[in-house]
Parts: sequence; C-alpha cells; structure tokens
Amino acid sequence: MDNKTDFNGRQRVGKKYYGAPFSCDAKHESVKNGVGRSVSDGFRAVICFAFVASFLTSTSPVFADNPGDHFNLKFWKLTLPLDANQDGKVDEVGVRSLADYAHPDFFYLDDNRDLVFTAPNKAKTTSGSSNTRSELRQMLRGRNTRVGTHDPKNNFSLRAHKGYRRFASVGGQLEATLKVLHVARNAANESKKPAYSVVVGQIHADRDQEVINKGKGFGWGNEPIKIYFKKWPHHDTGSVFWTYERNLPRDDADRTDIAYPVWGNTWENAEDPGSDGIALGQFFNYNINIYKNTMYLTFRTADPARTVTYQVDLSDNVDPFGKVDVKDNPRGYSGDALYFKAGAYNQCSTLDKDGVWYAGCAGTGDWATDRANGDYTSVAFRRIQLSGSVDPGRGR
Repeated sequence: MDNKTDFNGRQRVGKKYYGAPFSCDAKHESVKNGVGRSVSDGFRAVICFAFVASFLTSTSPVFADNPGDHFNLKFWKLTLPLDANQDGKVDEVGVRSLADYAHPDFFYLDDNRDLVFTAPNKAKTTSGSSNTRSELRQMLRGRNTRVGTHDPKNNFSLRAHKGYRRFASVGGQLEATLKVLHVARNAANESKKPAYSVVVGQIHADRDQEVINKGKGFGWGNEPIKIYFKKWPHHDTGSVFWTYERNLPRDDADRTDIAYPVWGNTWENAEDPGSDGIALGQFFNYNINIYKNTMYLTFRTADPARTVTYQVDLSDNVDPFGKVDVKDNPRGYSGDALYFKAGAYNQCSTLDKDGVWYAGCAGTGDWATDRANGDYTSVAFRRIQLSGSVDPGRGR
C-alpha cells in the first residue's frame, strides 16, 4: 500500500455516476411545450416525472453488477468450486471472460460493492488437492493466450534465477484489503492445523515436471507464502498468520509449512486470541512485495499501532529471524517460476484420514444444505491490486 492510499481505499475501474442533466425545480411556474405554449403546473409535473423516469431507465445503473466493473481483473483468472460442464475438471474463468463474469453464490459483489469469494467444504477441487477454492490466479500474459500458463512470460521470478530475463517480471507486488465473513465450524479432527481456516492470499511456485527432471531442486509447486485466517468456533476472534513452505520434493519428510504470527496465534495454538485477534467482519490489509530476491510483508488494520512487518530472502535458506534452516533448500525458490493468488482457499478438507491436512470437516456437496449448516468459507475483498515491485529503501 502506498502512503497515498487510505486503509479502506477502493479501486475504481473507469465507471462514473452522472446525475440528471436537467432540473424540474418547483420554483418554475411553467414549462414550455414544443410549440411555445405554457403548460400547467400539474401537467408539467407529469412531464418531468416521465422525463426523469425515461432518463433513469435508459442509462447505466449507478453500480455495475459484475466484479470486473469495480476491480481490475485484467491479469487474473478465476478457479471456482464447480464442475458445471461436467467434464470432470474444476471450472475456470479466463482473463477475457472474467471482465463480465459473476456467480451468485461463489464470486459476486455484495451490497457494499466488496468482492465476495465463497467455497463450500465439499465441492469440486483442483487435481491433487482436497480443498475447495474460489480464488484468483495471476496471469501476467493478460489476454495473450499464445503465451502458455506455465510459460516464463506468464510468471515472475527472483533476481537470483539464472534465466530471470525470460520472465514477465522480476518480483512483483500484491496488496489486498479484506474481511473474513465466515470459516467452516464443524471438523471431526479439530486438532489438525488447517481446521477452521482459510487462505486469503499466497505466492505459488509453478509445478513443472521438466524443471523437476533437471534435478536442480526446483519445480515442485510449493508456496513461499500463504496468508491464513483461522477462527475456532467458540472464540470471538480469529488469528492471522502466514506460512513458509520449505522448497523440497513432495515426498521429502522435511517438506513442511512453518507458521509466523501476525495477529493472535498460529495454527497449532488452540488458545483464544482475544483482543489480539481479528474478528469476523473486521477489515485488515496485507502487502506482499517481492523486490529482487527479498519478500517484504506488511500487515495493517485500521489501527496503525497494530502494523506487523517481516522480510525474508527467498533465494536462500535463512528464515525471517536470521537463522539458517539446514532442512530447507539452500537456494530457496531461486529456480522457480512464481505467481500470486488471492481469494478464498478453504482449508477445511472433508477428507478424514491420516495426514496433517485432513481435518474431516463436515459437508454434503449440496450448497443449500452446507450453507445452512455453516460448512463453508467466505471472504469479502475491498481491494485487490497487482503492481510491480518497489524498493522499500526508496526515498529514505
């Protein structure tokens, strides 16, 4: 967030409201008709009413119906918790179609024109995942589909990447202001870390088998950051924290997510965060700025005294506190293609089995039933903004 943007700043996307281009002011005693005759006050009122009604019904509404009219979605695609065409794959909406797209349950503007992402616990998921999502994926190619999704020109890299010049950019920045409306509240295995939580922003490394085959320790599709909100059902507030995933092969026992607190606790702590936490419906802001090789994180609420910052070099295995993690990839994420994501990535999996990720959360797959039972997650964004990276030391 730049210092000219207030905390609740909203994006504007080329839409303006224009008032009526005339006045039916009561102080006028008469109005001329088409042949110059005076018309009585009563009939004048009828004419004015009809003219106003005609104007209002023939122009665009004050507020547009689609998220793309209020949010810049030119470099995003959307993944939904649906398989509407029954092709066995999760539904996606590409950049070109997203400009005019909304879904009444899972991707829509609320009455405040905030962008709502909703994902039931049980619904269609992407391959290799048991977690549902209504989530944006950065597409640096924009509408240029000649560039493949996994192509470097559709992703960014660190400056330490040997082929950094081939990428769309070195680093980048994602800023968002949001409030969590609801998290799943029924879990069979509530002691498992992801229960009752949602990821509201992340950076993902591209999973690329060709890169894996080169044997240089990259291409696994891990995440250098995921931003979580977690609220236990009997608590008044929830916790915000972020995780760093060691960049190791999927079958490596040391590959794990390490959590760092922002407000409240991290995911293994069942204590009530109380006033240190964030309530449902309370806005907060995050900024992820990848400048060269370093990730700069800033978390804000409306209270400046609660601002939290971190920084970590993603091209090595030194953690945010300056300690070498001997179990991590010594080159960090320096050989990966990267991209941002934002939305509601539901962490309450309905699978009930061994493994940290399987919380056995309730869900039937029928949206009306699951909504009534509280078996879903929902997040409202006031701002989602992609931009180029910024040197944090600039101007100092």
